[in-house]
Amino acid sequence: MKPAVQALAATLIAFAIGSASAAALPDLGGRTIRAVTENAYTPLNFADPKTGQGIGWEYDAINEIGKRLNAKIEWNLSSWDVMIEAVKSGQYDVGMDGITINDERKQQVDFSDPYMTSQQYMLVRGSEERIRSKDDFAANTDLLIGAQAGTSNFYAAVYDVLDGDEANPRIKLFDTFGASVQALKSGDVDMVLMDQASIEGYIAADPGVFKTIGDPIGSDEFGFILQKGSDLVAPINAALASMRADGTIDGLNRKWFYEYSAAQ
Repeated sequence: MKPAVQALAATLIAFAIGSASAAALPDLGGRTIRAVTENAYTPLNFADPKTGQGIGWEYDAINEIGKRLNAKIEWNLSSWDVMIEAVKSGQYDVGMDGITINDERKQQVDFSDPYMTSQQYMLVRGSEERIRSKDDFAANTDLLIGAQAGTSNFYAAVYDVLDGDEANPRIKLFDTFGASVQALKSGDVDMVLMDQASIEGYIAADPGVFKTIGDPIGSDEFGFILQKGSDLVAPINAALASMRADGTIDGLNRKWFYEYSAAQ
């Protein structure tokens, strides 16, 4: 088959898959879905510096899911430390904040299928010369790491970088992920663990201020959280599958990890 014909065939097949997926999606009849996020996890969810409105990858994804399922999205804000409990108790229908799928959280809430896989890296100041690897960091007891309690970044700091002690005084805790990055910028801490989903945005926003070092530390899959037994799990998974099939997920990745960063 000629290359041009192959390309056309591939396009038609992809279109057919996307159309079939869309046609099979549940119709929620205009139901309102109460969504909650934190607005502190660039570029997944954050406040637009120009308008103050919540924007980001997760906003776009959930809004698109609402369109495909014929549902209205009602956006709410919550701090990370109470978000899982709020979804668990039914205060909100779906929550998101770059939440890693793990067995402990599965005991409290249901997860959607993974919508993103991300590796964590060490983010340091651009002028940092003392650290080349996590072993360098662990060996230098003068160095501090910034983290948000209860997050994957926090547990990676505890168990993958330091000594497994969750009360280790070398871990400085912050209320939001963004606050830990600001502390790194100002010199109050020396390293923050950050997943690839956010790293490009922070580096592009402050050219030369930050850099990453060493190999990736672990790998996380992110999922939306829902109340145990929620009837929205299957519809959301179906919508995500259709978004993968027709290239929408790839488009969101391109928009928020490359185009948005480049525009800053």
